[in-house]
Amino acid sequence: MDELLLRSLIPGVLGVLVRRGADFAAAEDAVQEALVEAVRVWPADPPRDPKGWLVTVAWRRFLDATRADASRRRREDLVEEEPPPGPAPGTDDTLRLYFLCAHPSLTPSSAVALTLRAVGGLTTRQIARAYLVPEATMAQRISRAKRTVSGVRFDRAGDVSTVLRVLYLVFNEGYSGDVDLAAEAIRLTRQLAAVIDHPEVAGLLALMLLHQARRAARTGPDGSLVPLAEQDRGQWDTQAIAEGVRILQAALARDRLGEYQAQAAVGALHADAPTAGETDWVQIVEWYDELVRLTGSPVVRLNRAVAVGEADGARAGLAALAELDGSLPRYAAVSAYLHERDGDLETAAKLYAEAARKAQNTAERDHLTRRAARLNSRKDEEERQDQEHRKGREHRERPKE
Repeated sequence: MDELLLRSLIPGVLGVLVRRGADFAAAEDAVQEALVEAVRVWPADPPRDPKGWLVTVAWRRFLDATRADASRRRREDLVEEEPPPGPAPGTDDTLRLYFLCAHPSLTPSSAVALTLRAVGGLTTRQIARAYLVPEATMAQRISRAKRTVSGVRFDRAGDVSTVLRVLYLVFNEGYSGDVDLAAEAIRLTRQLAAVIDHPEVAGLLALMLLHQARRAARTGPDGSLVPLAEQDRGQWDTQAIAEGVRILQAALARDRLGEYQAQAAVGALHADAPTAGETDWVQIVEWYDELVRLTGSPVVRLNRAVAVGEADGARAGLAALAELDGSLPRYAAVSAYLHERDGDLETAAKLYAEAARKAQNTAERDHLTRRAARLNSRKDEEERQDQEHRKGREHRERPKE
């Protein structure tokens, strides 16, 4: 059974139920039950019209649940007659569902979970495993989110920037357990790009593809992090890079620059460099200047300081860094890198150790700890060589008896 096909049908099926009068929470529950039934039935008896089959089963599940609840008598007029089986309407409700799931009244974590459930078609268990939380915790989060949006009008206009932010959050979660959230975010963003013509949607898709292209090279055989400059570029996915660059160029040609297009442009410049030493850091600094203008984000300024350090030297990077708040995430790690580039190994080692203590995950902590240890070892070796050099010089300069 084609799981991707099944999940791609979910927005349309959910939209049909909502247009027929089901509230969002009840409709979403019914669709999930229909998906479970499809997984059980389709392998042996695949339907000719998969969407129509899902609509019919989901609507019946909704009717059963509604009739079983005596407190919902106000819906009886809606459910007295079941629409006859037949081809499902061709209306595409994907975009409306994105806007609904990214409602401003939801917290980012709830919006992400609801999007994965209602639009992505993932089960509560899959989402919980991806976020490494108990299934009951995730079920409560999704239930609260569904209750929040149940009273929202389905045809209400939404903010595309909020939808993109939710998809960006999904992508940045990467992957864990049996759900690859980075790949899922790309799938959902492709789906969004098919129903809305917006340069920032294209920019986000290009950004995801360009970052995902480097995924295989980001970790070593032992799972350790590999910095961009040390990655084996032969492992990069050239097909994903080519697609990302093509999508980005088309978006930039529309002259409606946004933050995702600018971020993708930085990614494209990294992808274009045959080696780390050939990276066009001057252009990257220019794109970060655009990002600062667009967002004013301290995190963007932090990344810009790294680029300045590469383009104009470590001292220039440290000067740019000095303008920022030292409590920013990754500030200590960036400062350590720039001090290392400047030759101050002692300060760099201390800062890497500090950054390791603040790291958000084990892989990052181990990477920073190894950096600190490597510099300390290098510093000790340089001191040993200096001592031997001084002893040798003193021996040569000692008067002969």
